[in-house]
Amino acid sequence: MLEPKRTKYRRPHKVSYEGKAKGNKYVAFGEFGLMATNGAWISNRQIESARIAISKALGKTGKMWIRIFPHLSLTKKPLEVRMGSGKGSPEKWVAVVKAGTVMFEVANIPEEVARTALKNAGNKLSVNWKIVKKGEIAHD
Repeated sequence: MLEPKRTKYRRPHKVSYEGKAKGNKYVAFGEFGLMATNGAWISNRQIESARIAISKALGKTGKMWIRIFPHLSLTKKPLEVRMGSGKGSPEKWVAVVKAGTVMFEVANIPEEVARTALKNAGNKLSVNWKIVKKGEIAHD
């Protein structure tokens, strides 16, 4: 699973995923990409599941890039604990994905295989998505 080696603060404030992406708006490394059409938090488990789905479809010739990383820790208090007494302990790590962010990229494979691989990966994520080619840009 992906998670940061160390962080400055163990329990940060929540970061909003509303609005449009400022960076990662185009396919930079590969030929095809999986772009989010709305904002969401993507957990490290979802990223890993999508990575496995893509790598199974790629085989040995294809190349894959993961353009998102789970930097934000989400906390949760234990069950049946009274109100107060501070913030809960870190529960999971999430990546903040805004609309227009390219999350995964693939290269060195035919278009049909790339679309199948990215479709399988997109179905593992809790965000609406579309497949884009190199040169296409997100929302205006």
